[in-house]
Amino acid sequence: MRHVDSFEIQPPTPPSHNGVPRLAWARARRRVSRWHRPYIAILLLLDFGAAALASFLAVQIFEQADSGFKNAPQAWFYTVAFLLLPLGWVLFLWGNRTYDRRYLGLGPDEYKRVIRSGVAVAATVSFLAFATVTSLSRWTVGFALLGAMLLILLGRMIARAGLHTLRRRAGHAGHRMVLVGTLPECLEVFTTVTRNPSVGLVPVAIHLTDGYAAARGLETPVPVYAGRDVLALVREVGGDTIAVCGSASAEPGELRRLAWQLEGSGVDLVVAPQLTDIAGPRVHIRPIEGLPLLHVEEPTLSGPALLAKNLMDRVAAGLGLLLLVPLFLAVAVAIRISDRGPVFFRQPRVGHEGRTFRVWKFRTMYVDAEERLAGLVDRNETDGMLFKMKQDPRVFPVGRFLRATSLDELPQLINVLWGEMSLVGPRPLPADDGDFLGDVRRRLLVRPGMTGLWQVSGRSDLSWDEAVRLDLYYVDNWSLAYDLSILWRTVGVVLARKGAY
Repeated sequence: MRHVDSFEIQPPTPPSHNGVPRLAWARARRRVSRWHRPYIAILLLLDFGAAALASFLAVQIFEQADSGFKNAPQAWFYTVAFLLLPLGWVLFLWGNRTYDRRYLGLGPDEYKRVIRSGVAVAATVSFLAFATVTSLSRWTVGFALLGAMLLILLGRMIARAGLHTLRRRAGHAGHRMVLVGTLPECLEVFTTVTRNPSVGLVPVAIHLTDGYAAARGLETPVPVYAGRDVLALVREVGGDTIAVCGSASAEPGELRRLAWQLEGSGVDLVVAPQLTDIAGPRVHIRPIEGLPLLHVEEPTLSGPALLAKNLMDRVAAGLGLLLLVPLFLAVAVAIRISDRGPVFFRQPRVGHEGRTFRVWKFRTMYVDAEERLAGLVDRNETDGMLFKMKQDPRVFPVGRFLRATSLDELPQLINVLWGEMSLVGPRPLPADDGDFLGDVRRRLLVRPGMTGLWQVSGRSDLSWDEAVRLDLYYVDNWSLAYDLSILWRTVGVVLARKGAY
């Protein structure tokens, strides 16, 4: 932390650009942030290779793969299968902006655009076959197209995992940001963007708009400046992005003049409005008479998407219970050997709209755990409505393993099958912990889940306030794509055993 106790008055700064001095035909400088260039090159190779591999597998598996090319040279068939079709994939992926740096490395938009590209490729192949009266092997084409899309998605998941690892361990492949605004707003943005290093946003300085006195005597995580030319400051600290925070973005004309000043500089400009914890799909910019209005839609808590979520939950829970019967039997035997008593632990929990239900879990504590709790209350290692201890003496050894691997949660598939829980949602809290007051009650608008944003973001290592914030964010911004993303992240969290005790 840096202690701010002095300030050097800077000389008058030159006037900001107003969009006129830079020649209209002058070529803008390359962007200062260039991590995306080699990353996009890798994606291009992976996508082309995935499409070519899918074609190769289809040719090897299906004997009628060259149907429709019998009267053409063999070389033409291989050119179409291994060159033109993969190139078509790359072109459609490019057209759907899957290589746009704004969609790379985070969120489900990249994967949505890959699927959209797959639909476009399939439609184009079908149209060309119809227009040229070419009788293609349907199985071969279907396998090649679906296989290509799945391999491309897999390749991008692997590339994203590598990018996140590079960001977390080495601090590379990210954006060095200068935060502009009042000190409280800048510090709030700093806390948000540094919470997850995988995002790749690294604040390196703060430029105050409310005067240097606001920061005098305070400790700040990065250097604080005031009265400076922002672009000169960005170059001085080695930044590549300016983030305008909160009320600074609302000053009439200032944001526009800053955007003019950055023209041709290669520095990115982003705006962090005071509206927080609202995901992109709910936010729309609708210009009216030159005034860009930020519209915030209501959360989608009903409709076809919710029906699809319920159907996915029931089907996945039913199949999961059938497939996991041998594992359930093995766990049950291990629990009975470790401690005489029931295999399952049933506890009242608060569910959707405040309804109480009994959750199913494998028992991980000794049978007298509830009686021993009173003597351990003062050793609670978390805040809020939960009791957590990393080395809880009430947990027997097999139970410790079940908790670390999250196997103790698998019986909750029964609750999912009965419609009391969902695969993804806020975790159900015990019903005897008092009323859900204030913002916490909003968690009850959706069904509780076996996993959720809380679990994939730190689990028991998070504070109560942070866990509630993540749950409320999920409630306000859930979607099927977001659920699938959380399920995918859950696999990595469980394998890494993060925050499980």
